[in-house]
Amino acid sequence: MFSEISGELPDSLGDFTPGATAADRAIWNAVPQTMRNAVLRDAETTLARSWPLITASDYRQYTETGNRSRFEELYFTRRRMLNDLVLGELVEGGGRFLPGIVDGIFLITEESGWQLPAHNAYERGGPRLPLPDNSQPVVDLFAAETAALLATIVALLGDELDGISPEIAARVKREIETRILTPYLGLHFWWMGRGGERMNNWTAWISQNVLLTAFSLNTDQPTRRAVVEKALGSLDAFLKDYAEDGACEEGVLYYRHAALCLHGALTVLDSAAPGLFDKIWRQPKIRNMAEYIANMHVAGRYYFNFADSSAVVEPCSAREYLFGKAVGSEMLADFAAADRATADNPHLPGEWNLWYRVQELLVGTLPSAEPRPEPPRDIFYPGIGLFVARDGEFSLAVKGGNNGEGHNHNDVGSVTLYKNGRPLLIDVGVETYAAKTFSPCRYEIWTMQSAYHNLPTFEGIMQSAGEAFGARDVDVEFSHDSARISLDISGAYPPDADLRSYRRTVSLMRGRHVEIVDAHDGGKPAVLSLMTCLAPAVTSEKIDLADLGSIFVEGAGTIEIDEIEVNDLRLRSAWPEKLFRLRLPLAGKRLRLRIV
Repeated sequence: MFSEISGELPDSLGDFTPGATAADRAIWNAVPQTMRNAVLRDAETTLARSWPLITASDYRQYTETGNRSRFEELYFTRRRMLNDLVLGELVEGGGRFLPGIVDGIFLITEESGWQLPAHNAYERGGPRLPLPDNSQPVVDLFAAETAALLATIVALLGDELDGISPEIAARVKREIETRILTPYLGLHFWWMGRGGERMNNWTAWISQNVLLTAFSLNTDQPTRRAVVEKALGSLDAFLKDYAEDGACEEGVLYYRHAALCLHGALTVLDSAAPGLFDKIWRQPKIRNMAEYIANMHVAGRYYFNFADSSAVVEPCSAREYLFGKAVGSEMLADFAAADRATADNPHLPGEWNLWYRVQELLVGTLPSAEPRPEPPRDIFYPGIGLFVARDGEFSLAVKGGNNGEGHNHNDVGSVTLYKNGRPLLIDVGVETYAAKTFSPCRYEIWTMQSAYHNLPTFEGIMQSAGEAFGARDVDVEFSHDSARISLDISGAYPPDADLRSYRRTVSLMRGRHVEIVDAHDGGKPAVLSLMTCLAPAVTSEKIDLADLGSIFVEGAGTIEIDEIEVNDLRLRSAWPEKLFRLRLPLAGKRLRLRIV
């Protein structure tokens, strides 16, 4: 799709400006007053703070202990502080924040490496080195993000920085050349794509930021052309691993680093070669990718989640709105605009990408449909086997697919259910990332295991990881009165589970109830886990979940309840301090649950 365009590139590629420069006072003065006030308040607070000190010991902590949050808090705090000061200067335009901006720029340019310790490797899955080697830069997600941040600052505040010293912008350009552009053009990193190797969000995310960097700076034409040609190949490698239905296998959280970064990359490319990429925007696959986030929405901040995504996701920003407009999806544009209007902090103080924050300020107030438009009632994504059905009361999702997908949890056949916008059966999500999260020991972590999804276990034997372990014989039906998915999930378990089949049928009987029927044919006894964030009250035939609903049970033995303390900060952003796992032993070969 993209590579075919390489031969059509114009002789001269245009510039890209990631927003209005500081000299465009009329534009910055038009930023809504509430946003201006919030930006200036944050900038003033940052101006009074001390910059975080980052030591070699902080960097080494990841390889020594597996903890990545300590270093990353220092690293991202620097970048957020610099963002705050830059936005304050752009909004105010009086020079008050420039000295702090220069301090932040030089602190970051003097870091030995821009790559995170968790990414400090030269091969995919290779050993993480304890310290960065500044003679051999690694272009990871956040090295590219850092380059984009600094390039955006130079593009928008270049004249003001030159008024202090031309060395500021010159230093930024030298560091970007050495750390990003030279290795990008001269080396192959796994995320660039090669043959049939599977790509993920890294490809679109880094490609967007390298394009943003190259075109925000005053790079020469040979460099621009080389960057574009390489990026086009990478974007094709990224797209090849998406089905035509546009579903993000890494979950809704990673949509913003995957499909939405594809939109960012295309936005830069459009500026470089106006009109050339129009046919890409019109592709149904790109529109499907864009609309995915709206289709995953449940209510409020809740989304259907799987893989390493949380059930609670921050509101949309201007980026989703602009993506909707670019692909001609009024549904997405309306959804994003209305969702953005619910944001507590619309100026995105937690965001480290300056370009995103600039867009947020300059787009102003969006026209939005009120109330927030509802997503389509039913959808099935065959590429990842994801079934979604809704009525006025229930929102239901069932995950088929396989256990070899990006950011995978072993969850083939798991059910997620909301009633009246509240979570009833949940996907727990993922704890704070650590070294173990992306290691061969990943599936020792409880949140990754099928026993902590809404799935059966057979004498302690759980689902296995890998593409070979997946759903079989999947059948989906949607009608006016009901929606149903039936699938055999026995293929997701290893041979020692002694399963001939495990047929799960999940039905939404619209306006009435949800039904889960499990038919088990195997040599070991089955115990079904159900995960909820509501304290259950159990009898032999019914599970009451607080004031939300009840599960009527047929075919189970004595039900047991496990309480799970939630201490992890990432999980606590979505769930209360206790979760509950109900364990239902199948009394025979068939279990029926009716949820009302």
